[in-house]
Amino acid sequence: MKKITIIGTGYVGLVTGAGISEFGHDVTCVDIDKNKIQKLNLGEIPIYEPELETIIKNNKSKGKLNFSTDINKAIKNSQIIFIAVGTPMSKNGDLDLSAIKNVAKTIGANLNSYKVICTKSTVPVGTGKKIEEIIKSINKSIEFDYVSNPEFLREGAAVKDFLIPDRVVIGSSSQKAFEIMQDVYRPLYLNETPIVNTNVETAEMIKYASNAFLALKISYINEIANLCELVGADVHVVSKTMGQDGRISSKFLHPGPGFGGSCFPKDTMSLANTGKKNKIKMNTVEAAIKTNNEQKLRMVDKLKSLLDNKIK
Repeated sequence: MKKITIIGTGYVGLVTGAGISEFGHDVTCVDIDKNKIQKLNLGEIPIYEPELETIIKNNKSKGKLNFSTDINKAIKNSQIIFIAVGTPMSKNGDLDLSAIKNVAKTIGANLNSYKVICTKSTVPVGTGKKIEEIIKSINKSIEFDYVSNPEFLREGAAVKDFLIPDRVVIGSSSQKAFEIMQDVYRPLYLNETPIVNTNVETAEMIKYASNAFLALKISYINEIANLCELVGADVHVVSKTMGQDGRISSKFLHPGPGFGGSCFPKDTMSLANTGKKNKIKMNTVEAAIKTNNEQKLRMVDKLKSLLDNKIK
């Protein structure tokens, strides 16, 4: 059993905290939003995910899951710290990492013993090094290890995705940290869930590469759907039959208005920008973004046409 602190009680932080407490660990979720913490302590869950409220209330009643605004105390009392704060996208496609950096500074100021610092937030490749540098610049004497442990949660199935994942990615240069993290996910390890042991940069890239590929599938099938409409083919039969090919899979192969939400638009743009910064043109990713933007406009045009152009 580990003492774990989750910094951030947004979508990722709350699901992570609930899931890890379900594994039997002592978890404290902290947030600077006093109103949110007050509501969580009263049993008011700010988001809806199947089973999330039940898991939170059960583990809170057992004393396995707590909510607090005292980040300094939570850091000092923990063995493992998960960073799960927001990384919103700016207008130029870069991510705003100010919250991540502020958390790193707070961790550095309160580091009182060896700890594993783990990032759950989706961050560009290379962010892990920056977090380590910030902590070390503030606290040079206390040892710690850094881990990238990206989340792969789908809205509407987040609890299931956390408790029964396809894989767990643990990126670190420290074998000690890997073994500690493996112990956090011990129920999954014992259930033979694949545990990927890699370095920080690879773990960070796995998250972006995975989401961008799924976005690509969505944009691709939408282009096929648009062509099917013009040539008289049934895209639903096409996509279903494509999905029956084991090499392709039917997941994310459904035509529609395009991808959206809090992850895919941000992650594809961030990956494309990472490519630009490293002088690598991410042609397929940029094409997926372009197709997605065009698909949204196409949907608007179709609606206008259906309504006999009454909307202007």
